[in-house]
Amino acid sequence: MSHRVESGLLTLLSLGVVFTGWIALQHTNGVHAAGPVAAPRTAYRVLAPIESGNLLLFPVVESGKTPASPFLTLDEGIKSGAVEVTEAGRVRGLVRPRPAQGQINDGVLRPMPPQPQYGRGDQVNTLVLVNNSDKPLLLLAGEIVTGGKQDRVIAKDRIVPAGGDPIDLNVFCIEPGRWTEASPVFGASAKSSAMSLMVQPSVRAKAMVAKDQQEVWNSVHGSIAAAMQAPAPSSGGVAVNTPSPSSLGTTSYARAMQHSSVSAKVDEAAAPVMKAREQVLEKLREEHAVGVVVAVRGEIVWADIFSDPDLLARYWTKLVRSYAAESLVEGTTHSTPGIADAQRFLDTPATGTETSIGDVGVYRYRELRSSGAETFVLESLLPGTAYDVHISKVKLRGELKRAAEPTVFR
Repeated sequence: MSHRVESGLLTLLSLGVVFTGWIALQHTNGVHAAGPVAAPRTAYRVLAPIESGNLLLFPVVESGKTPASPFLTLDEGIKSGAVEVTEAGRVRGLVRPRPAQGQINDGVLRPMPPQPQYGRGDQVNTLVLVNNSDKPLLLLAGEIVTGGKQDRVIAKDRIVPAGGDPIDLNVFCIEPGRWTEASPVFGASAKSSAMSLMVQPSVRAKAMVAKDQQEVWNSVHGSIAAAMQAPAPSSGGVAVNTPSPSSLGTTSYARAMQHSSVSAKVDEAAAPVMKAREQVLEKLREEHAVGVVVAVRGEIVWADIFSDPDLLARYWTKLVRSYAAESLVEGTTHSTPGIADAQRFLDTPATGTETSIGDVGVYRYRELRSSGAETFVLESLLPGTAYDVHISKVKLRGELKRAAEPTVFR
């Protein structure tokens, strides 16, 4: 383990100030509601960073203890076969017998959510997902599913209740140019958890903030080209013989990132953290770390925060590899940020408006707009889980355009 990694881990609780930047707004079920931001309610502390190549990962800890997460992840669900994802045109094959309209199996009368429609064809921005497990399924914006007629990326965070009917899943294509079926159902982004990834922050931001398919495609093209042309970290900035993007024979972000010439660079960029993965995670659990603030080349660009250390650990490999992919992109190098800078990024209040969408009794998803950043909060409304499950904070860099109007996903 490097001296910087070790020193960062050993001083996790030595510094930090209280974060009071997260907010809540009265919920409107199933539709978006815009309005001013309410008062802060949760405290986080930013701690000494872990260095990994061009990355700085600032652990974020939360005071108090939280119960273990009851959620199933997408990778876990697909690997076990309990979660199925397929093209919209195959919805009939996934439909299960349903209780009477408005009636839930526990005997409580509740409104039924909108169901996928029959008789439609496959659609670029819609897939169908069914959760056959006995646990609620957690989906994060930026997670990749491969197969079908195109590889896709999840458009927004959401929770899918256990054993429910098939749902429409809003997605963006990350494989422009293909519309032929590779397989009838979708798989996770990688066969091995060690190769698991989600799209890197610059692509993820296009889906979450811009909410525009063309913007996502443009970002995919740029990210693949940058990763292919980037020198390996060990080369000291010297270019190496690397195939051009056109030589890959694919437009898929997932397949490009799994190409040996690219995955080796991602692995090397993430190596200082991943080689000591178990030690890092053990220390983070001890200190009750629930997330990270991410700096690339000295610029703070992102934060991911979870409800508990277990969820952070389960997403750790996927997240770190996505951050490492982002660090391969050439850009201006800034002065190294400190703990106070990372804390300031989290503490900066949202001064604009908030939109809120979700499913009654299942989840609420809030988008908080401000001048320099956008914050996304996924709150579980399931019995016994009335808390924020995942928070993303995105720095709005110059090339990132917001959607003209908030898009309502159901």
